[in-house]
Amino acid sequence: MKARTDDTEGRFSLLEVTVARDIPRHTHHVADECIYVLDGELGVDFDDRSLTAAKGTFVLLPYGIPHALRCASNPPPRVVPISSPGGWECYLEDLFEAGSSMFTDGALDPVKINPIAAERAIHYEETAKLGSER
Repeated sequence: MKARTDDTEGRFSLLEVTVARDIPRHTHHVADECIYVLDGELGVDFDDRSLTAAKGTFVLLPYGIPHALRCASNPPPRVVPISSPGGWECYLEDLFEAGSSMFTDGALDPVKINPIAAERAIHYEETAKLGSER
């Protein structure tokens, strides 16, 4: 945590993280998310586009626009995410506290994450399980 929400009177939060696991497609309904890539490559699926953000790239993800993040390099990318208004670190702390119960088959599970995410105005897209559409 580089700047917590409490440090900025709620205006923003700034972290430094390694994106070791893919982050499923989701939408922030209040906060803009900005990401600066420090090292490695970050895959970004933004609205209806995909790009690879290399070291030194800045990505703006406005609220209301669906996006997903992927580890696109080995070692995994190291990034600085900025959330405005703040609160992102509180959400991550809630996820860390929930621990491995947020995963299915080693991947973050949107169905399990959404109750925690909803408290921070974030929604993950839930995809139908194979064969369940019938």
